Amino acid sequence: MSMETIAVIDFETTGLSPNMGDRATEVAVVLLEGGVIVDRYQSLMNAGVRIPPFIEELTGISNAMIRKAPPVTKVMKELADFVGKVPLVAHNASFDRKFLDAEWNKIRKQRQQEFVCTMLLARRIYKASPNHKLGTLVNYLGLPCTGRYHRAMADAEMTAHLLVTMVSDLEQQYGLRQVSHEFLRSIQTAPKVRIDAYVERAKSRFGL
Repeated sequence: MSMETIAVIDFETTGLSPNMGDRATEVAVVLLEGGVIVDRYQSLMNAGVRIPPFIEELTGISNAMIRKAPPVTKVMKELADFVGKVPLVAHNASFDRKFLDAEWNKIRKQRQQEFVCTMLLARRIYKASPNHKLGTLVNYLGLPCTGRYHRAMADAEMTAHLLVTMVSDLEQQYGLRQVSHEFLRSIQTAPKVRIDAYVERAKSRFGL
């Protein structure tokens, strides 16, 4: 896999939307270089917001765990230092982007880089998959299950494996020499029925 360094990120949270007062409870990032995980960052965090019982059950992250966790501002500063300006990837990226932006805004940090969404890409590349949830794709593609779903590090690692597989499949299917983050961004919102034409157009545009 001949891609630039990529940061694959996953958040666990108290709910669905920072606009509704929900906050991050855990974040993990894995750095990929040449398709290999070379570094990791993970932390629980305390934002002073109670986790609802159904979220505790879903994630296994309890209010007791959060009480002992470092403050959210400390974790967000460490995350910003770790990620820098490296391009970002997430599964269902609109969710993670909302929480990253909301939490970074609170420490006056502005995101510089764009996101690639592996869920959007999977809908275009793996149309035969029963659905495009992370767990379904891991089973469908025979990827390693690296831990409990809905824990940030396991989800980030599985998303990284999914990304590497996607890039390899794109390279083979379309005869690409390399696949960049920008290339993936250019095809992730293409109409599903016209993905072949969009890939060929992007291939020409990026000189691949």
